[in-house]
Amino acid sequence: GGGDLKARAPVEGRDEVAHLAQSFNRAADRIERLVDAQRHVLAHASHELRSPLARLRVSLEMMPATDEQKARATRDLAELDGIIDEILEASRLEAAEGLTRVEPVDLLALVAEEGARTGAEVGGEAMVVEGDPRLLRRLVRNLLENARRHGGDGPVEAQVEGVDGDRVRLRVLDRGPGVPDDERERVFDPFHRPAGRSETGEGYGLGLSLVRQIARAHGGEARCLHREGGGTVFEVELPR
Repeated sequence: GGGDLKARAPVEGRDEVAHLAQSFNRAADRIERLVDAQRHVLAHASHELRSPLARLRVSLEMMPATDEQKARATRDLAELDGIIDEILEASRLEAAEGLTRVEPVDLLALVAEEGARTGAEVGGEAMVVEGDPRLLRRLVRNLLENARRHGGDGPVEAQVEGVDGDRVRLRVLDRGPGVPDDERERVFDPFHRPAGRSETGEGYGLGLSLVRQIARAHGGEARCLHREGGGTVFEVELPR
């Protein structure tokens, strides 16, 4: 029930409880094999899509089209490439038993670097966390990109602060339309499309789902909160 697909029930004796435990274990075996196969196929399919994408980019440069048409096609290819990258990242995180690389990371410095790239206003305290710097950078980048994409015309803010002596909190704030109460958990679901948006409207992709996966892989959590005065706050807490 906690998501550990390797868990099995102990089998003792030959009574009805033992038969039930054996049935449970057979079902758990099948579930584990099916989930592993799905992850394997997804990761390989995503990897194989890289080659046709590269060929499409070359073809796009050579085809007779206006600059506007080429720019639009290039944006679509970049979006597809980003989705593939996030699928591969999610597959690696699900398959990993734990973090493969752990080192001290200055979270405020990392947020400041990403904030300069996206134009966000960054402030707070210098806080060091133990973790994978590449994954933590992906977490910060996804939050800032999400706020820039969905946060309206107002400024995006990012703040780093200590909490309760042993935790570090990252908050990314925007002044967009906000997220309804009943959607705040669902925005972390992969490819969730908020109610009221057409099928051609923009959903959340895998970005926020990856944010929560990375936070939990580091022993933390990610939440979506209401912002007073309008807008949204995405909050990530990590162990110091």
